Amino acid sequence: MTQIFDNPADFADEALDGFVAANRGYVARVDGGVVRSTEVANGQVALVVGGGSGHYPAFAGLVGPGLATASACGNMFASPAAGQVYRVAKAANAGGGVLLSYGNYAGDVLHFGQAQLRLNAEGIETRTVTVTDDIASAPIEQIEKRRGIAGDLTVFKIAGAAAEAGLNLDDVERLAIKTNYRTRSLGVAFDGCTLPGAKDPLFHVPAGQMSLGLGIHGEPGISEHPMPTASELAELLVSKLLNDKPEDAGDRVVAIVNGLGTVKYDELFLLFGKVEKLLTAAGLTVVEPECGELVTSLDMSGLSLTLLWLDDELEQYWAAPADTPAFRKGSMAPRAARADAEIDDAEASDVEQPTEAAAELGRQAVAILAQVRGVVVEHEEELGKLDAIAGDGDHGIGMRRGVDAAAAAGQAASGASVARVLTAAGEAWSERAGGTSGALWGSAVIAAGQALGNRDTYSAEDAAAAVEAFTDAITELGKADAGDKTMVDALLPFRSAFLTELDGGAPVDRALAVAAAAAESAAAKTAELRPLKGRARPLAEKSLGHPDPGAVSFGLIASRISQHVNAQLTTTSELATAAGNGA
Repeated sequence: MTQIFDNPADFADEALDGFVAANRGYVARVDGGVVRSTEVANGQVALVVGGGSGHYPAFAGLVGPGLATASACGNMFASPAAGQVYRVAKAANAGGGVLLSYGNYAGDVLHFGQAQLRLNAEGIETRTVTVTDDIASAPIEQIEKRRGIAGDLTVFKIAGAAAEAGLNLDDVERLAIKTNYRTRSLGVAFDGCTLPGAKDPLFHVPAGQMSLGLGIHGEPGISEHPMPTASELAELLVSKLLNDKPEDAGDRVVAIVNGLGTVKYDELFLLFGKVEKLLTAAGLTVVEPECGELVTSLDMSGLSLTLLWLDDELEQYWAAPADTPAFRKGSMAPRAARADAEIDDAEASDVEQPTEAAAELGRQAVAILAQVRGVVVEHEEELGKLDAIAGDGDHGIGMRRGVDAAAAAGQAASGASVARVLTAAGEAWSERAGGTSGALWGSAVIAAGQALGNRDTYSAEDAAAAVEAFTDAITELGKADAGDKTMVDALLPFRSAFLTELDGGAPVDRALAVAAAAAESAAAKTAELRPLKGRARPLAEKSLGHPDPGAVSFGLIASRISQHVNAQLTTTSELATAAGNGA
């Protein structure tokens, strides 16, 4: 159990501050992560890696000469926000372009993707290579859907070495793609991990059992098996990886036995010895292997085996020197210090004067954000437990972080136009929550605010436009469809009911009440679906019979907003009646 902290909500930031304090010769702190504190050649490609915290030495521990230029660091098991990735990449850019690389998780894809668009728009050429090495998360014919686990290391190392050698962005990207294709991993867990401040692990493995195919965000495995001996475990892992080898595999492999948090080094070494014998017996030569904690999951009891099939080109860069806080290989020249990184994040100030109507609607938006925060806080634990059934259990925590920040940002912007209030709230939600829900909710709230704008008057048509914009932001960014078992399964019925009621002449409050009821009903029905998107997808059978947490949280929020709006209208009507009677 993770026990050393003051406030669990500050755990990731304070741990990163301490990491930087312990490694100032390697890294400097920037808003959103860390960058190399050592000199980077002008024109060198910047390899920017990253993901959620809790996986040390991934990701910040791999920043240094011969490996990553910078790391964007999200909250616990949550992707860094798009703004964080953008600022870290700006600080890392040395004029040769940026390669973003990270594990293939929905939240990371959304946030890093948004940052890439922004960087390219500013003239900083940016590419992305996602790591997809986990063979348990999708079949070989759907390799692009696989998630990234300990294979992060092979992709980062070879791309980083290529960048250090002066290769251009095209070649660094090509080598990263090639390495990812030739990398395979499989993990097992003996028990789950515990988030800071939580009372219980995200999952338990029954006594005497082993969970096969776990993820690194606290996701349980896809199947359970009787606890094997070390020899049986080695045989299981090796045989499954060899059966999944790339078509152009040769006979030279990098083997990595990776501990996930609490398996002791002696046990890892014991297993590695058995793995090495099996690989040799299969006619393979093991080249410069690694055995230890390389991509962890807090205090998870588990491990993984990774194989990278080399060719002459990849072997050159795998063997190249690297010098980072957590990974060192070969011999490098002494590190030359550089000036502290600075981020030019200046943006045009919002000087728009709000209309009276827009300012009043902005104040109403602040009140609604407070209501949204209230319902999320009330159901935080429930949403986390629901998410832990087939995910990583952080939906309640992530929603709480996001809505706390959104409500505070909205309050700070009170008096501005509704567009400015919701933009500030959406940006804060995305920045603080991270993860898939942070990207989706943040973008959707911003889109709704932009749709409402700064007008002299507002009508039901404007409410319809805001709902349309909110929905489009979710569906276009998340790429989910009805039936995928996501928030969209509650959102689309909400939109349909809302627009239908307005078209029929109903007032906004009536349309909102009908739409909220439709959303809650649809959310409950997601229990009948199998997930086709997100982290729950590999655990479809475990998810069956339980509603989707994203759909449930949307339904709860829609219902609370409806109740608030109706209560406000009732109060206003009563005051008007009282005033008339008094007159």
